Amino acid sequence: MSLLEAEAPRTPAAPAAEPLRRNRDFLLLWIGAGVSMLGLRAGTVAYPLLVVWQGGSPVAAGLVGFAGVLPQLLVQLPAGVAVDRWDRRRVMIACDLAGALAMGSVAAMVLAGGLWLPLLMAAAFVEGSAALMYRLAERAAVRNLVRPDQLSAALGQNEARGQAAGLLGGPAGSGLFTLAGWLPFGFTALAHLAALGTLLFIRQDLQEARPAVTRRLRTEVAEGLGWVWEQRFMRAAVVLIAGSNLLFQVLSLALVLIVREHGGSPATIGLIGTVAGIGGVAGALSGPWFMKRLPMSVIVCGTLTVWTLLVLPVAFTARPVLLGALWAGLSFAGALVNVVAGVHQVRVTPDALQGRVTSVFALAGSGMNAAGALAGGFLLAAWGTGHTVVGVAAAMAVMAVGALLSPAIRTSGRVAAAPGPDGTEPAAPRPDGTGPDGTADPE
Repeated sequence: MSLLEAEAPRTPAAPAAEPLRRNRDFLLLWIGAGVSMLGLRAGTVAYPLLVVWQGGSPVAAGLVGFAGVLPQLLVQLPAGVAVDRWDRRRVMIACDLAGALAMGSVAAMVLAGGLWLPLLMAAAFVEGSAALMYRLAERAAVRNLVRPDQLSAALGQNEARGQAAGLLGGPAGSGLFTLAGWLPFGFTALAHLAALGTLLFIRQDLQEARPAVTRRLRTEVAEGLGWVWEQRFMRAAVVLIAGSNLLFQVLSLALVLIVREHGGSPATIGLIGTVAGIGGVAGALSGPWFMKRLPMSVIVCGTLTVWTLLVLPVAFTARPVLLGALWAGLSFAGALVNVVAGVHQVRVTPDALQGRVTSVFALAGSGMNAAGALAGGFLLAAWGTGHTVVGVAAAMAVMAVGALLSPAIRTSGRVAAAPGPDGTEPAAPRPDGTGPDGTADPE
């Protein structure tokens, strides 16, 4: 080294970017929402147990369950408008307060030794509506708390958290109910209050600055629907989400019949569900790894192909170990594609439309869940489990071929590009499948 080189001034190193695990505000939101989701799952599992064990009829249990899912059809789109129109922190605080009040009232009713069906149905509807709006607001808020290059990891952790809450919430709800009938609902009320506490300590704003809105509700709903319709990839994604949700509802009902027909017990179904939940957590956590290496088109088409290959063997086996492995694979692929689609949607959607656009996708999924449950009953009664599952696999194969042939899917590029030299993320492909300059993405 020469003297000149030795005396040359050194360029100071750029400060290391703060890892996601040290992002205080994101962690507060992540933990609070996770506790809230765990409580929601525990309460949902406890509803039918309460009705049946308190002497209620199956019809009463069905009415309570219907009241809990009704918000998915009635409240979804208006909730998206509320998330985009109002302050998201206040929306989430109001949701936690409403959920805590609803679940607290059920706990008090059980402690008093009564079972009033109208109160139980009202509480289930309020809790379902609050949880739905809370999730929309939380998803929309994430990108305001993390750096662009951390968005895929953040949403992957959110998906894993949701899978884990579903995995743990069922045993928690039934276990608490075994100890005391009011405990699951009291636990859910406390979970809402804990989530509210984390919100109060978040420092950053959960949305970009925006002007006050005075337009009609239907105008804002139409704006969200119109934005989704104008994006080629979004249109295709809505179709794929709706179709796959319908098919998986049929498949889930078929699983129950397969286990029962071959002498299995509800515990066997629970064990398969536990293994599937573990697969879902693994798929969610691996999402960022796949997104850095594969174009979105490969992940989407590959997921549909893997689903087809894993669904078909279900028609020819009743072995719990094999069924558990197949369901774990299905859940792994499903969680992975959920992360991919979620990152793309959050990244390309304007902040002022986040709630409405997410609600459109959620409505497509929840609507097909209801249709799938209805269709599954008729198909299984008419064709039996084996033929119905083969039909599900065939329909999944058709969707995979359709995705491969769809220009909107084939031209979608990578979801998670590496950050640029200045620490910012490169321009993402446009949501219609074209590149930043409007030309087709070569990938």
